[in-house]
Amino acid sequence: MPPFHFFTEITVRFAETDAGGIAHHSAYLVWFEVARVAYLTEYAGGYQTLRDQGIESPVVEVNVRYFSPARFDETLRVYARISDLRGARFRCQYLVERDGERLAEGSSLHALVDSRTFRPTRMPAWLSDAIKEAESSRKGRTR
Repeated sequence: MPPFHFFTEITVRFAETDAGGIAHHSAYLVWFEVARVAYLTEYAGGYQTLRDQGIESPVVEVNVRYFSPARFDETLRVYARISDLRGARFRCQYLVERDGERLAEGSSLHALVDSRTFRPTRMPAWLSDAIKEAESSRKGRTR
C-alpha cells in the first residue's frame, strides 16, 4: 500500500460523542470529509475550484473499518490520499490515528458530475495532474 503524504488534525468535539465520551461512528465520515477537502485545498486549489468550473464530486460509496474508539477532546490525525483515478471517478482513502495508534481506516468513491445536469464528466487534466503530483511527493507528512 502506498504511503500517505497528507494529514490534517482534528479534535474530537463533545457533540460527536455519546454519553460515555466515545466518538459516534458517524463522526468518522465527517472527519474523512474534513481531510478530503483539506487535501484538495493543499494540492489542487480547493474544492471550490472544482465547483467554480461547474463540477461536483458526490460520494457514491463509503466504507469504514473501526479498530479502537476515539474519545472527547482527543487530538487525532486524519490521513488522506487519492487513488484510482478513472474517467469520471476517484477514490479517497483515509487513516485515523491517535498518537500513532490506528483507530479507523476507510475509503470513499466519488463521481465527477456536471453541476447543472449531474451527468458524469471526465476529470479535468489539471486536477488529475495535481493529484498525481501530490501522490508522488516524498516530502513532508508521509505516513
